[in-house]
Amino acid sequence: MERAHRPGTSHEVTNQAPPLADYNLFTSDAALTESLARAGAGWHREALERDGARLGTAEVIALADLANRHPPELFTHSPRGERIDALEFHPAWHRLLALLRAEGLHALPFSNPQPGAMAARCAGYFLHAQIESGALCPTTMTFASIPVLRREHALFETLRERLYAREHDPRDIPWQQKTSMMIGMGMTEKQGGSDVRSNRTEAHAAGSATGRGAEYRLTGHKWFLSAPQCDAHLVLARSGAHDGLSCFFVPRFAPDGTKNAVNAVRLKNKLGNRSNASSEVEFFDAYGVMIGDEGRGVQTIIEMTNYTRLDCVIGSAALMRASLVEAIHHARHRSAFGRRLADQPLMQNVLADLALESEAATVLFMRLAHAFEETPGTHGTQHGAQSPEERPEERLEARAWRRIVTPAAKFWVCKRAIAFTGEAMEVWGGNGYVEEGPMARLYREAPVNSIWEGSGNVMCLDVLRALEREADAAQALFLAWRRDAQGHPALTAALDRLSALLNGAPGTREASARHIAQQIVLIAQALLLREGPQAVADAFIATRLGEPDGDGNGNCGRVAGTLPAQFDHAALVARAFPAV
Repeated sequence: MERAHRPGTSHEVTNQAPPLADYNLFTSDAALTESLARAGAGWHREALERDGARLGTAEVIALADLANRHPPELFTHSPRGERIDALEFHPAWHRLLALLRAEGLHALPFSNPQPGAMAARCAGYFLHAQIESGALCPTTMTFASIPVLRREHALFETLRERLYAREHDPRDIPWQQKTSMMIGMGMTEKQGGSDVRSNRTEAHAAGSATGRGAEYRLTGHKWFLSAPQCDAHLVLARSGAHDGLSCFFVPRFAPDGTKNAVNAVRLKNKLGNRSNASSEVEFFDAYGVMIGDEGRGVQTIIEMTNYTRLDCVIGSAALMRASLVEAIHHARHRSAFGRRLADQPLMQNVLADLALESEAATVLFMRLAHAFEETPGTHGTQHGAQSPEERPEERLEARAWRRIVTPAAKFWVCKRAIAFTGEAMEVWGGNGYVEEGPMARLYREAPVNSIWEGSGNVMCLDVLRALEREADAAQALFLAWRRDAQGHPALTAALDRLSALLNGAPGTREASARHIAQQIVLIAQALLLREGPQAVADAFIATRLGEPDGDGNGNCGRVAGTLPAQFDHAALVARAFPAV
């Protein structure tokens, strides 16, 4: 039969996946919901369900696209020539920040301390990070600044209400006149990068008073000042003739209401994270107040970086989760060679392998959240937990999770997200490579967490340093892991190999630091996955930690889609993201 000719048309649009929208990010994630319950944060489930539904709407998803297609603009001077360094954002950016703020993700464990508060906050942050990454930067830094600022009692009392407020106030005015505020960070300089001890910015006392709580004037530069629109920044500088760096609270406006002399040179033209402003700035006798002890700036701000590193892990895990659900959704709606992609064995293998990696990242950051809550010095009282004297082994173990596993996780999960998003993009084929869809933005976003707050080598060297300085905590952690691994040969053998690496010649440990960090994370993930479905744990352990064999066990992890046939690939995919 001859087909009818239809003038003016070349084809019909068929076999295209519809945009993923109108799904609940929280209830569709079994790994997250189960981890939340284990963390004792079930009291926050209703709020997460509500937020997960809102974030999955087409309207909110569109905000992320708009905020990244219309990046911020810097206006250094007013029409009259006044120095203003004003930043103009698309309204979508402010709506995204308002959503984050309304859920308390900038302060929840501090403003509402109770058992499971850290896990509740991290779960909510994870949901938002799946939609848009740029708005996370000022949210994370504000969150991480609170435990540092709380030690400055007089200053914090003036900031508390605005730091804890759940409204987003975008006005560019002195923080004293605002309903809420955001805090940023300025450490990196041209000559040093991660080596902040080489910083040259100087601070000189503005009056006769010196030291903690005194006013100073800062002169110098910062190669990267994160989120220059923030109402204040924590900045490292050398104070007088002191050899060490000190930490300063540098507001955007000086006490007299004029703009502080923190002049933006330019905004960085970044690969990803385009909705967020990152700047290069110069200080010209900028006003600041010293926080912490003089010469102890690195030690003062280190707790802030510990929190930001945890958020890097969460942000990368969220990119993995977002890429995974987009890939599964696409495969369920796209056909090739007469069958849906999702029904084809090799595609099932790829998706199942990605699902294992994503779930392992999720349970890991939720366990780290629990460790941050349980270790002294994180955010106040321990919510009824016993004192360190009553439970020394458990407290030491929690400290090891926080101090040793966190930098290892920051290295490994952030590094894995880069390959992960590329693999998920490939599921989409050519459609994944164009900017109209979500995959290109997710892929461009993936490298930033691996670089920000310490690159991979810095993290792995920090793991070695923590193992040496926290020897008692490390011993408690490994003893607990040995106990939990009993009866599982693959896990026991992996621990033996890790011990051999750690007990090797001191000269070889530094060169093996990446291998050591990798093994720490894989063992941690494997043990955590055993708390969930056995099928997930067995597949992960056999393919990530097992000895290589003829069936493909132990050979996975280098490239997705190499799971042995003995595992139920379709079931792993169905658990990861139920059909919507």
